[in-house]
Amino acid sequence: MADNQTTWLTQESYDRLNAELFALKENRPVLAAEINERREEGDLKENGGYHAAREQQGQEEARIAYLEELLDNATIGEAPQESGVALVGTVVHVYYDDDEEDKETFLIGTRGLESSNPELETYSTDAPLGAALVGAKVGETREYETPTGDTVRVTLVEAEPYNPDLDIPRAMQK
Repeated sequence: MADNQTTWLTQESYDRLNAELFALKENRPVLAAEINERREEGDLKENGGYHAAREQQGQEEARIAYLEELLDNATIGEAPQESGVALVGTVVHVYYDDDEEDKETFLIGTRGLESSNPELETYSTDAPLGAALVGAKVGETREYETPTGDTVRVTLVEAEPYNPDLDIPRAMQK
């Protein structure tokens, strides 16, 4: 996270991320032992197990650093209860440039804290699209500028509070 930005989290999200952080830290000795064991197997240049364990260690340490900073700067709050307004913690349905066929559904939240549904994209309020939509009411059209300098019109069709209990991957929905 750049610039020590504040991140909004529900208590449930905070607890889940804190548990992940704890589990990653608890795994450090196991990973260190794995690396030492692989190191003793011989030539490190051709030791795939050693390199894989070191790569996993690097990924876990990066995730630990990210989670520590995120949780240190998080603001704990309640998920929005209001429908019809695009807020942090809402799933929104939009269309672009007055083309009702060009639709997209996503969660307004924080990058790196995606929903449990891999098909539900998360847009940060720091992103031009997310920033443009926050506070918009159903039916309202807003404009934002893309990184390439183009202006895009986005119309809010629906906004509902995010409910992780209903967040089931589409492939598993009946």
